[in-house]
Amino acid sequence: MRKNKKILIGLVVILLISLTLRELGLLKYTSIDNLQKLKEWIESYGILGPIIYVLGYIMACLFFLPGLPIALLSGVVFGPIKGAILGSIGSTLGATAAFLVGRYIARDYVEELVKKNKTLRNIDKSVDDQGWRILMITRLVPIFPFNLQNYAYGLTKIKLKTYILVSWLCMMPATIGFSFVGAGFTEGMKDIKIMLTYVGIGGILLVLMSYVPKLIKERP
Repeated sequence: MRKNKKILIGLVVILLISLTLRELGLLKYTSIDNLQKLKEWIESYGILGPIIYVLGYIMACLFFLPGLPIALLSGVVFGPIKGAILGSIGSTLGATAAFLVGRYIARDYVEELVKKNKTLRNIDKSVDDQGWRILMITRLVPIFPFNLQNYAYGLTKIKLKTYILVSWLCMMPATIGFSFVGAGFTEGMKDIKIMLTYVGIGGILLVLMSYVPKLIKERP
C-alpha cells in the first residue's frame, strides 16, 4: 500500500511539472531555432541561471524533449568550460532521474515501451549478458534514443551506482563537444577565429567518440 502511494505521488508530481512547463511556454522553445530565446530566458534569472539550466535538462530527460538544443545551450549561455560542467551535471542528473522513474514509478508503462521497440529489447538482453559495457556503448553511440534508453535501463539489473558513474564518464566527451560547438556559435559573432577553434574542438571530440565502440568490439 505504501509503495502504491509513493508511485501515485511521483506520477502526480511529474504531471504537475509537465503542466507547469507547458503553461510557462518553455516546451515550444526547445528547438535549435530557439536557442537565442532560451539563452535570454535563462539569463533573465541572473545568478539562478545555472540552476534553471540544470533543472531544464532534467525536465528534458524526463519528458522526452529534444536533447540536442539543451546540450548546445550550455555552451551558448555559459561558454565552453562552464557550459561543459553544467551540461555534464544536467545530463547525468536527468538520466538518473529517468532511470529511477523507470525502475520505481512508471515501470509498467516503460515495460510496454520496451516491448514495442526492438532496439530497447536488445539493450535489455545485452545488459544481462555484458553488463555495464552495453551502457558504455549506448552512451557513446548517438544512434540510440537517449531519453528512452534512460527509462529502459531502469528495467535492467544494472546497479544505480554503476549506471550513474558509467553514464557520467561516457557522456562527458559528447557534453564537452556540444558545449564547445554551442560556444563557438556565440563567440563567432565577435571573433570568427574563436568560433572556428571552438567548433573544431567540439567536432573532433564528437567524431573521436563515435570510434570508441568500434575499438572496444575489435578487442579480443
